[in-house]
Amino acid sequence: MLLNKQIPASYIINKVKYDLVIVLILSLSVLYITDRYQNALPEMPLTIPAFIGTAISILLSFKLSQSYDRWWEARKVWGAIVNDSRSFVIQLQSLTAKGNDETIRKIAFRQIAWCYSLGQSLRGLSPTDNLDGLISQEDLNEIKQHNNKPLALLQLNGKDIKQLKETNQLDIFSQLQLDNTLVRLCDAQGKCERIKTTIFPVTYRLFLHGIIYLFVITLAVSLRVDGLFETPLLIAISTAFFLLEKSAKHMQDPFENKPTDTAVTAIARTIEINIKQLLKETEIPQPHQPEKFYLS
Repeated sequence: MLLNKQIPASYIINKVKYDLVIVLILSLSVLYITDRYQNALPEMPLTIPAFIGTAISILLSFKLSQSYDRWWEARKVWGAIVNDSRSFVIQLQSLTAKGNDETIRKIAFRQIAWCYSLGQSLRGLSPTDNLDGLISQEDLNEIKQHNNKPLALLQLNGKDIKQLKETNQLDIFSQLQLDNTLVRLCDAQGKCERIKTTIFPVTYRLFLHGIIYLFVITLAVSLRVDGLFETPLLIAISTAFFLLEKSAKHMQDPFENKPTDTAVTAIARTIEINIKQLLKETEIPQPHQPEKFYLS
């Protein structure tokens, strides 16, 4: 997640450098052709690139809106995960009979592991990394048999809650309350997986890029000004379009381990801190620190 800090120019330039090279080649090519065949080419009115530029603005506006909706939905889902994780532990403490502190601690730590595992899984990283000290070796061996590691962790918590009910450490109402919280957590995981696996139409981006290049060509033909001014002007105008398009592209995929991601690692660390404080643990980790201009 980008922070309210100065973003390095190198980060911005790297996003559009290849597109700008193409724009440079196109502008120089058009400049050469219009100079060499000036009398043979018909005059192109500025209304044509103006019309294309308007179309690009509308398409970019739509894509930015849809991309932000995906990014904001992902953030809302992880906000719900924070709330339900806290509620889950408080419910365990308030609804379970006395003398089950160790079981509550095991389930709570497993919930912390679920948050980290889900974030890693969504980013295409190993879902079992950084789980040391949170789950037992027995649990780790159990979830390794599953393709969906976070789901396996939820299943283990469900089994422990069922065991508490069967040993009369929970009444039926309390079990239902805890099961409802587990269902919400499972629902949140499904929403994240839906966002991750639903790809924004690739053709939309390709067509938009093609229209921007067409705009550059038509504008270069229409301007007919000195090349020393025309080429930098075309690069500056196209840079604005490409940067907006890149911003939309990154926001539409909030779990790709990029600076624009939803800060799932930082959120999981916050959940870990909150839960360990609820359990009155002595070793509390520090909040996840930002990396330069973004929080992962």
